[in-house]
Amino acid sequence: MPTFAPPRAAIFDMDGLMLDTERIAIDCWLDAASSLDIPFPHSAALGMVGMHISKAPAYLTDLFGHDFPTESLLAATHQRYLQATLAPIPLKHGLLPLLDWLEAATLPKAVATSTRRSIAEHHLTAVDILRRFSHTVCGDEIEHPKPAPDIYLKAASLLCVKPEQCIVFEDSNFGVAAAHAAGCRVIMVPDLKDPTPETLALGVPVVASLAEAQRVAADWLAVQTGA
Repeated sequence: MPTFAPPRAAIFDMDGLMLDTERIAIDCWLDAASSLDIPFPHSAALGMVGMHISKAPAYLTDLFGHDFPTESLLAATHQRYLQATLAPIPLKHGLLPLLDWLEAATLPKAVATSTRRSIAEHHLTAVDILRRFSHTVCGDEIEHPKPAPDIYLKAASLLCVKPEQCIVFEDSNFGVAAAHAAGCRVIMVPDLKDPTPETLALGVPVVASLAEAQRVAADWLAVQTGA
Protein backbone atom coordinates (compact mmCIF):
# COMPACT_ATOMS: atom_id res chain seq x y z
CA MET A 1 0.00 0.00 0.00
CA PRO A 2 1.25 3.53 -0.79
CA THR A 3 2.14 5.97 1.95
CA PHE A 4 -0.20 8.94 1.91
CA ALA A 5 0.27 12.48 3.11
CA PRO A 6 -2.08 13.79 5.83
CA PRO A 7 -5.54 14.44 4.33
CA ARG A 8 -6.09 18.09 3.42
CA ALA A 9 -9.17 17.92 1.16
CA ALA A 10 -12.04 15.69 0.03
CA ILE A 11 -13.43 15.02 -3.44
CA PHE A 12 -16.85 13.54 -4.13
CA ASP A 13 -18.38 11.80 -7.09
CA MET A 14 -22.05 12.75 -7.56
CA ASP A 15 -24.28 10.14 -9.21
CA GLY A 16 -24.87 7.10 -7.03
CA LEU A 17 -22.56 8.47 -4.35
CA MET A 18 -24.24 11.67 -3.14
CA LEU A 19 -27.47 11.54 -5.18
CA ASP A 20 -29.66 8.50 -5.78
CA THR A 21 -29.66 9.03 -9.55
CA GLU A 22 -28.44 5.71 -10.92
CA ARG A 23 -31.79 3.96 -10.42
CA ILE A 24 -33.49 6.84 -12.20
CA ALA A 25 -31.05 6.57 -15.10
CA ILE A 26 -31.54 2.83 -15.49
CA ASP A 27 -35.33 3.25 -15.53
CA CYS A 28 -34.92 5.90 -18.23
CA TRP A 29 -32.78 3.61 -20.40
CA LEU A 30 -35.30 0.78 -20.11
CA ASP A 31 -38.33 3.00 -20.70
CA ALA A 32 -36.72 4.66 -23.73
CA ALA A 33 -35.80 1.28 -25.22
CA SER A 34 -39.34 0.02 -24.67
CA SER A 35 -40.83 3.10 -26.35
CA LEU A 36 -38.61 2.46 -29.39
CA ASP A 37 -39.40 -1.28 -29.35
CA ILE A 38 -35.71 -2.09 -28.85
CA PRO A 39 -34.79 -5.24 -26.90
CA PHE A 40 -32.61 -3.91 -24.07
CA PRO A 41 -31.90 -6.00 -20.97
CA HIS A 42 -31.42 -4.52 -17.52
CA SER A 43 -27.83 -5.78 -17.55
CA ALA A 44 -27.04 -3.51 -20.51
CA ALA A 45 -28.23 -0.45 -18.59
CA LEU A 46 -26.42 -1.57 -15.46
CA GLY A 47 -23.18 -1.82 -17.42
CA MET A 48 -23.24 1.94 -17.98
CA VAL A 49 -23.28 2.87 -14.30
CA GLY A 50 -20.40 5.26 -13.73
CA MET A 51 -19.66 5.48 -17.46
CA HIS A 52 -19.12 8.83 -19.18
CA ILE A 53 -21.80 9.31 -21.82
CA SER A 54 -19.13 9.63 -24.52
CA LYS A 55 -18.29 5.98 -23.94
CA ALA A 56 -21.89 4.80 -24.38
CA PRO A 57 -21.98 4.55 -28.21
CA ALA A 58 -18.96 2.24 -28.37
CA TYR A 59 -20.32 0.21 -25.43
CA LEU A 60 -23.69 -0.25 -27.14
CA THR A 61 -22.07 -1.12 -30.47
CA ASP A 62 -19.93 -3.74 -28.77
CA LEU A 63 -23.02 -5.26 -27.18
CA PHE A 64 -25.52 -5.06 -30.02
CA GLY A 65 -23.63 -4.42 -33.25
CA HIS A 66 -23.34 -1.54 -35.70
CA ASP A 67 -27.00 -1.69 -36.74
CA PHE A 68 -28.22 -0.87 -33.23
CA PRO A 69 -30.16 2.47 -33.15
CA THR A 70 -27.74 4.02 -30.68
CA GLU A 71 -28.44 7.69 -31.39
CA SER A 72 -32.20 7.25 -31.14
CA LEU A 73 -31.87 5.46 -27.81
CA LEU A 74 -29.45 8.05 -26.43
CA ALA A 75 -31.77 10.92 -27.37
CA ALA A 76 -34.88 9.25 -25.97
CA THR A 77 -33.10 8.34 -22.74
CA HIS A 78 -31.69 11.85 -22.30
CA GLN A 79 -35.14 13.44 -22.63
CA ARG A 80 -36.62 11.06 -20.09
CA TYR A 81 -33.75 11.66 -17.68
CA LEU A 82 -34.15 15.44 -17.85
CA GLN A 83 -37.85 15.08 -17.11
CA ALA A 84 -37.34 12.54 -14.33
CA THR A 85 -34.80 14.73 -12.52
CA LEU A 86 -36.64 18.04 -12.59
CA ALA A 87 -37.58 17.53 -8.93
CA PRO A 88 -34.88 17.30 -6.25
CA ILE A 89 -33.21 13.88 -6.18
CA PRO A 90 -32.96 11.97 -2.88
CA LEU A 91 -29.64 12.27 -1.06
CA LYS A 92 -27.75 9.15 -0.13
CA HIS A 93 -27.81 8.18 3.53
CA GLY A 94 -25.04 9.72 5.59
CA LEU A 95 -24.11 12.48 3.14
CA LEU A 96 -25.10 15.53 5.19
CA PRO A 97 -23.37 14.34 8.40
CA LEU A 98 -20.25 13.60 6.34
CA LEU A 99 -20.27 17.10 4.84
CA ASP A 100 -20.78 18.56 8.33
CA TRP A 101 -17.83 16.56 9.68
CA LEU A 102 -15.51 17.61 6.86
CA GLU A 103 -16.43 21.24 7.41
CA ALA A 104 -15.79 20.91 11.13
CA ALA A 105 -12.39 19.40 10.27
CA THR A 106 -11.77 22.37 7.91
CA LEU A 107 -11.17 20.12 4.92
CA PRO A 108 -12.23 21.82 1.66
CA LYS A 109 -14.40 19.82 -0.71
CA ALA A 110 -14.84 19.46 -4.47
CA VAL A 111 -17.13 17.50 -6.77
CA ALA A 112 -15.70 15.43 -9.63
CA THR A 113 -18.58 14.09 -11.72
CA SER A 114 -18.85 12.60 -15.19
CA THR A 115 -22.14 14.47 -15.61
CA ARG A 116 -22.14 17.61 -17.73
CA ARG A 117 -22.05 20.91 -15.81
CA SER A 118 -25.55 22.13 -16.64
CA ILE A 119 -27.12 18.97 -15.26
CA ALA A 120 -24.74 18.59 -12.30
CA GLU A 121 -25.30 22.16 -11.12
CA HIS A 122 -29.06 21.74 -11.46
CA HIS A 123 -29.06 18.56 -9.38
CA LEU A 124 -26.74 19.90 -6.66
CA THR A 125 -28.55 23.23 -6.43
CA ALA A 126 -31.95 21.55 -6.19
CA VAL A 127 -30.86 19.69 -3.05
CA ASP A 128 -29.02 22.75 -1.68
CA ILE A 129 -25.53 21.27 -1.49
CA LEU A 130 -23.71 22.96 -4.38
CA ARG A 131 -22.82 25.85 -2.04
CA ARG A 132 -21.00 23.42 0.25
CA PHE A 133 -18.29 22.65 -2.31
CA SER A 134 -15.40 24.94 -3.19
CA HIS A 135 -15.15 23.61 -6.74
CA THR A 136 -16.88 21.33 -9.22
CA VAL A 137 -15.27 19.56 -12.16
CA CYS A 138 -17.71 18.09 -14.69
CA GLY A 139 -17.61 15.53 -17.45
CA ASP A 140 -17.88 18.03 -20.29
CA GLU A 141 -14.73 19.79 -19.06
CA ILE A 142 -12.37 16.79 -19.17
CA GLU A 143 -10.68 15.39 -22.26
CA HIS A 144 -10.19 11.90 -20.85
CA PRO A 145 -13.09 10.78 -18.62
CA LYS A 146 -13.06 8.23 -15.81
CA PRO A 147 -11.36 5.73 -15.52
CA ALA A 148 -8.60 8.11 -16.63
CA PRO A 149 -7.26 10.17 -13.69
CA ASP A 150 -7.76 13.60 -15.32
CA ILE A 151 -10.86 14.70 -13.44
CA TYR A 152 -9.31 13.97 -10.04
CA LEU A 153 -6.03 15.60 -10.95
CA LYS A 154 -7.92 18.74 -11.96
CA ALA A 155 -10.04 18.72 -8.79
CA ALA A 156 -6.95 18.41 -6.59
CA SER A 157 -5.30 21.25 -8.49
CA LEU A 158 -8.32 23.50 -7.95
CA LEU A 159 -8.23 22.66 -4.23
CA CYS A 160 -4.51 23.62 -4.22
CA VAL A 161 -3.45 20.26 -2.78
CA LYS A 162 -1.57 17.24 -4.08
CA PRO A 163 -3.69 14.25 -5.16
CA GLU A 164 -2.21 12.11 -2.38
CA GLN A 165 -3.57 14.66 0.13
CA CYS A 166 -7.15 14.05 -1.07
CA ILE A 167 -9.72 11.60 0.22
CA VAL A 168 -12.00 10.56 -2.63
CA PHE A 169 -15.49 9.16 -2.10
CA GLU A 170 -16.66 7.03 -5.05
CA ASP A 171 -19.37 4.48 -5.80
CA SER A 172 -18.34 3.14 -9.23
CA ASN A 173 -15.52 0.95 -10.44
CA PHE A 174 -14.68 3.51 -13.14
CA GLY A 175 -14.45 6.24 -10.53
CA VAL A 176 -12.32 4.24 -8.12
CA ALA A 177 -9.92 3.42 -10.94
CA ALA A 178 -9.69 7.12 -11.87
CA ALA A 179 -9.05 8.32 -8.32
CA HIS A 180 -6.52 5.57 -7.63
CA ALA A 181 -4.68 6.34 -10.88
CA ALA A 182 -4.53 10.00 -9.85
CA GLY A 183 -2.79 8.99 -6.61
CA CYS A 184 -5.66 9.84 -4.29
CA ARG A 185 -6.75 7.90 -1.24
CA VAL A 186 -10.10 6.32 -2.12
CA ILE A 187 -13.09 4.98 -0.20
CA MET A 188 -15.64 3.05 -2.26
CA VAL A 189 -19.32 3.09 -1.35
CA PRO A 190 -20.90 0.80 -3.98
CA ASP A 191 -24.36 1.70 -5.20
CA LEU A 192 -25.84 -0.61 -7.84
CA LYS A 193 -22.69 -2.48 -8.86
CA ASP A 194 -20.37 -4.44 -6.61
CA PRO A 195 -16.63 -3.85 -6.81
CA THR A 196 -14.96 -5.85 -9.56
CA PRO A 197 -11.97 -8.09 -8.87
CA GLU A 198 -9.83 -5.37 -10.47
CA THR A 199 -11.18 -2.80 -8.02
CA LEU A 200 -10.69 -5.09 -5.03
CA ALA A 201 -7.10 -5.69 -6.14
CA LEU A 202 -6.41 -1.97 -5.62
CA GLY A 203 -6.86 -2.48 -1.87
CA VAL A 204 -9.23 0.44 -1.33
CA PRO A 205 -11.70 0.29 1.57
CA VAL A 206 -15.17 -0.81 0.45
CA VAL A 207 -17.97 0.18 2.82
CA ALA A 208 -21.76 -0.04 2.84
CA SER A 209 -22.63 3.62 3.43
CA LEU A 210 -21.32 7.15 3.64
CA ALA A 211 -21.66 6.87 7.41
CA GLU A 212 -19.11 4.05 7.36
CA ALA A 213 -16.97 6.01 4.92
CA GLN A 214 -16.90 8.88 7.41
CA ARG A 215 -15.53 6.56 10.10
CA VAL A 216 -12.75 5.38 7.76
CA ALA A 217 -11.87 8.96 6.84
CA ALA A 218 -11.89 9.99 10.50
CA ASP A 219 -9.48 7.18 11.33
CA TRP A 220 -7.15 8.29 8.54
CA LEU A 221 -7.25 11.88 9.70
CA ALA A 222 -6.61 10.89 13.32
CA VAL A 223 -3.66 8.66 12.40
CA GLN A 224 -2.06 11.17 10.04
CA THR A 225 -2.47 14.14 12.36
CA GLY A 226 -1.69 12.29 15.58
CA ALA A 227 -5.08 13.12 17.09
